[in-house]
Amino acid sequence: MSETQADFVTGNPKLNELPDHSPVVKEAIQIIRQKAETESGHWPLGLSDDFLLRFLRARDFCIELAFKLMKNYHKWRKECPEITADLRPSSLLNLYNAGYHGILRSRDAYGSKVLIYRIEKWDTQHFTAYEVFQISLITSELIVKEAETQRNGIKAIFDLQGWRLAHAFQITPTIATRIAAVMTDSFPLKVRGIHLINEPLFFYPVYALIKPFLPEKMKQRIHLHGSNYIPTLHQHFSENILPLEYGGTGSSLTELCREWTDCVMNSEDYLRSISERK
Repeated sequence: MSETQADFVTGNPKLNELPDHSPVVKEAIQIIRQKAETESGHWPLGLSDDFLLRFLRARDFCIELAFKLMKNYHKWRKECPEITADLRPSSLLNLYNAGYHGILRSRDAYGSKVLIYRIEKWDTQHFTAYEVFQISLITSELIVKEAETQRNGIKAIFDLQGWRLAHAFQITPTIATRIAAVMTDSFPLKVRGIHLINEPLFFYPVYALIKPFLPEKMKQRIHLHGSNYIPTLHQHFSENILPLEYGGTGSSLTELCREWTDCVMNSEDYLRSISERK
C-alpha cells in the first residue's frame, strides 16, 4: 500500500493543505465519487468536485469517514424537512434585523471562522427553535463553500444574556438530537469550539439535555465562561478580532450583524436551490 493509499484509509490532516488541483486531491475525489455512484442512493445535490471536497476535508481525506459523513448529511436533510426543506432567509429577516447573528470579519489565530449568536434577540413569540436553527444551517451552508473554513473549521460564541424559560421550553429532546447531530457527524464542518457566555443557572438543564448526545471530543470543546467572561474569552480569541461589546477592538456587533444579514439575503437564490431539491 502506497503512502497516499494509507492516508486515504486513516486520514491525514496534511492533505488538507493541498491545493484543489493536486493529483492527490483529484484522486480522492474520484474514489469517493465512484463509491457514491456504485452505492444505490439518491444524491439530490449532485456529486461535483467542490461538493465532494468539503466532505473529504472535513474528515482529513479518510475516504470511509468522508463517505459516511456525506451519507449522514443527506440522511439528516431528509429526516429534518422542518429545517432543511425551505431555506428562505427572507422569512427570517426580522430575526436577522434584530441582531441575533453575525460573523467576525477576521478568523481566529487558528484560521477558524468565528460565529456569534445572541439569545436575547430571539423573540420566542415570533420565532420557533426550528426557525432559529435554520439561521445556523443557512450560515453553515454558505461558509462551507470556503476552502479555508473547510480546512480550519468554525468556532461559535453563544451569548446567553436574556435566556429565559420561554427559550428553554423550545429546546425539546427532538431538537436537541438535531443540534447534536449537526455538531458531530451530519455536516461537513469541523466544530473547533463552542463558547457560552452570560449563561444563567437555569440554562444548565438544557445543556444537560444535549450533552449526552455529544462525543467526548466535542464535550471538551465546549467552554462555559459565565458572566465574568472577558478574561477567559480573551484566552481563546484575541482582542483585535472581537467586537467592542465583548471587550475587543474590532467592529461593533451591530455592524457585523448587518454585514452578515446582507450577505445571507443576497444568497437566497442559492439557498432555495439547495433546499428545494428532493
